[in-house]
Amino acid sequence: MADDRCDLLCLDLDRAEELRLGQLPKEAVELAAAQAKAVADPTRLALAAVLREADELCVCDLSWVLGRAENLVSHHLRQLRSAGLVTSRRDGKMVMYSLTDRARALLDVALAEPARA
Repeated sequence: MADDRCDLLCLDLDRAEELRLGQLPKEAVELAAAQAKAVADPTRLALAAVLREADELCVCDLSWVLGRAENLVSHHLRQLRSAGLVTSRRDGKMVMYSLTDRARALLDVALAEPARA
């Protein structure tokens, strides 16, 4: 017998049906998964963490802070923006980036201190 499976069928039908009917919509689950995946990359997570501290930065500043090439930083910012985690605005010849509220919430969870047992 596998340790991760029940040895017998023990369905609490009323509770299971209530939970089945109350599931998140498929679109919401897919969006949340895409956003979690976007910050799962170490470079994107580092970018988001810096933006959380600075509120708003351009690619040049982010590149300097992370010690990464501007084209790499731009690539990762595009991915974060397409996932709805970063917004951008043009300021003259510069493009300024900032985190969305959703990104801040994800970072709070992802970077929280682990609970001590």
